[in-house]
Amino acid sequence: MVLAEHTAGQVSEGTHELIGKAAELAAVLGGATEVALLGPRALADQLGDADVVVCVEHPALAEYLPEAYEEALLEVLAQRSPRLLLMSNATVGLDLGSALSVRWEAPLAAYVAALGFDDGALVATSKILGGKVLAEVELPGERAIATVLGGAFSAGAGEGGGGAEILGVAPPAALDALRMSLRRVVEPDAGDVDIAAADMLVSVGRGIETQDNLEIMAELADALGVPLSASRPVVDAGWLPKTRQVGQSGLKVKPRAYLAFGISGAPEHLEGMRGAELIVACNTDPGAPIFGIAHYGTTVDLFDLVPELVDRVHN
Repeated sequence: MVLAEHTAGQVSEGTHELIGKAAELAAVLGGATEVALLGPRALADQLGDADVVVCVEHPALAEYLPEAYEEALLEVLAQRSPRLLLMSNATVGLDLGSALSVRWEAPLAAYVAALGFDDGALVATSKILGGKVLAEVELPGERAIATVLGGAFSAGAGEGGGGAEILGVAPPAALDALRMSLRRVVEPDAGDVDIAAADMLVSVGRGIETQDNLEIMAELADALGVPLSASRPVVDAGWLPKTRQVGQSGLKVKPRAYLAFGISGAPEHLEGMRGAELIVACNTDPGAPIFGIAHYGTTVDLFDLVPELVDRVHN
């Protein structure tokens, strides 16, 4: 079973990634692929190759609300009893994973990058310590939960033509007595540039060391005529606005070229840029996870490399 995530009437790309993987695992078990859709039933036709879409409709589920989703999903799990529940390792999965693990009495694997069967046992590979270590763990028993990193699986495998069986589940009574409520949704201010629409990005991470060094990177971005973007630590430090952040809690980008300087490659960042056609990374740590997905990379100090690149562009 996959928990569908949706915003503004659109099912997320990550949901399609999970549906494709769920279908693969279900085929091994000889079972079915189901999707739990909490909220607008009309979104069921976006859910690709699922065999069954299990819908729960209630006003409290119109927008994501942790307490409401937890209660509704527990009701679905109690009725459908899936072998494995898949959620994204993003806001929803990080909110719900541990709570459901306790209340549904199921083991949880987080930050999952791979899933499969080994001699009949369900095995998950999780990225820990910022992606520098891969931990392979077995998920024993009759039920389990996995929160999966964005981009770990192909979205295309879960974007079929629809036609799933639609089942309705009555909302649990707990949804009428919630302690939590959604007051409002705050949209980020529009930025001076839309990094998601750029063909090329120069992106910077913690390795630039200080805010003053942004000027060096801005020279390269200006020379190339492209926007400057960043990983979360740079934005959290207040050196660049939120609209320039690439990653799980920022924007997902798919430029023709992504130039990463001083970015280690934490899973949250990789989720936002792994779809780039060409990835070039510069990091002095040869073991940085960014090199695992980069097409080209160098361990040259960026403060030596960038001025040379600027000169080459101008000349």
